[in-house]
Amino acid sequence: MNEEHGGVNGYVYDSKACFECHPSGDGDKIFDHNTTSFPLTGAHNTVICSDCHSTGYNGTSNECHSCHLQQFNEAINPNHTELGFSQDCASCHTTNTDWQPASFSQHNNYYPLAGAHQRIASNCFDCHEGNYVNSPNTCFSCHSDAYNQTTNPPHQAVQFSTSCEQCHSEDAWNPATFDHDLQYFPVYSGSHQGEWQNCVECHTSPDNYAYFSCIDCHAHNQSETESEHAGISGYAYASEACYACHPTGEGEGAFDHSQTAFPLTGAHIAAGCAECHSSGYSGTTTVCAECHNVEYNQSVNPNHPALNIPSDCENCHTTQPTWSPAVFPIHNNYYVLQGAHQTISNECVQCHNGNYTSTPNTCFGCHEQDYNQAVNPPHASAQFPTECLACHNESVWTPSTFNHDARYFPIYSGEHQRAWNLCSDCHTNPSNYSVFSCIDCHEHNQAEMADEHDDVSGYVWNSNACLECHPNGEGDKMLNYRLLRDVK
Repeated sequence: MNEEHGGVNGYVYDSKACFECHPSGDGDKIFDHNTTSFPLTGAHNTVICSDCHSTGYNGTSNECHSCHLQQFNEAINPNHTELGFSQDCASCHTTNTDWQPASFSQHNNYYPLAGAHQRIASNCFDCHEGNYVNSPNTCFSCHSDAYNQTTNPPHQAVQFSTSCEQCHSEDAWNPATFDHDLQYFPVYSGSHQGEWQNCVECHTSPDNYAYFSCIDCHAHNQSETESEHAGISGYAYASEACYACHPTGEGEGAFDHSQTAFPLTGAHIAAGCAECHSSGYSGTTTVCAECHNVEYNQSVNPNHPALNIPSDCENCHTTQPTWSPAVFPIHNNYYVLQGAHQTISNECVQCHNGNYTSTPNTCFGCHEQDYNQAVNPPHASAQFPTECLACHNESVWTPSTFNHDARYFPIYSGEHQRAWNLCSDCHTNPSNYSVFSCIDCHEHNQAEMADEHDDVSGYVWNSNACLECHPNGEGDKMLNYRLLRDVK
């Protein structure tokens, strides 16, 4: 049967198929689909008639979507419904199985294909790699590898724009256009026109085209250049400085920053113009904080925002690199400097040792070593208070004040005034000033004292006992134990 039906479009060895083509059972009255308005091709040759004629053979639609609407609605790569594709399947697909291969004649409605893209219009995989959902539609998104791997010039290192169309066409990468004169520096016009052959004459670092040299190719040396620029504020023998004053490469009409409201000094001299003029050269602020807000917010030693240090950088800093040296005229807002502290107010390291974050603000916090090493008297062993200001002022350690009379025992008033010369007259233990002696320096002996105190209850020949009965050092103001005894 296969041989007899060779060339018969739609032939299938199936009883239903026999009846569909031979409804009267006659071999010479067969139905040939090729004689209709819908010849069977591709995958249609392998389907049985009832797949298309499930409701009969009369009036069957020959519109693709009438049979394939479900496949249209379920398509996700790409999503035909979301993208508003035509339901005329034949506009993209043939009748081959799996809907492959396909074309997309309406591609320009979504992304116009021109130049080299037009030449690969039928090679969908080159751009889509089998994924037709969310395909990128910018040059860089498809050509980032080409951008990153380009070395002449190195696009990534130089931070060229990723808008490829600014320099390249869609026909080929080369030749490319690059408006060096307008975007950067005039090399095709003005004094530099015809004065160079290769990019590397100025861009001496082939790995970084952001670096350029002026001083390597001009016919002068440093001393000659310095002589020519005598008296020009901001001059430096550096390529960046050349460009800052000669942005067009012309010697005449050079830009002199010293004639503006913002003369260049310190680190500003070596800064590239674009660092301050990233948004253009008109209306550039002269307020430090508006350029250095990031540095202010990131400062940690000390933490400027946490301490509410004003953002007027020039109050403390010059324009020297690394923000050093610096002054701090508002120090008194945090710790008042006076006396000896005032004389070293500009020698910050003596108190801060380079750490401005957790500096102590008590005398003892800074002068603990002085306290511990003091020997006359030995503060630590005598357990003197650590409040230095109780005895000392901020000018010098000596002379110092020590209210011995009020806090301990009257030696500058009363009977003991001018009765001693040295602390050691009473404090007989130089290692411990809490030890004192009354019975060693008075002109009496134990027997005489015992006789004078024969009627004093609780009398003991002992310095501590002396102090207990004579807390003011006066003989006639002693604590009268006899009176206490009589009262009892």
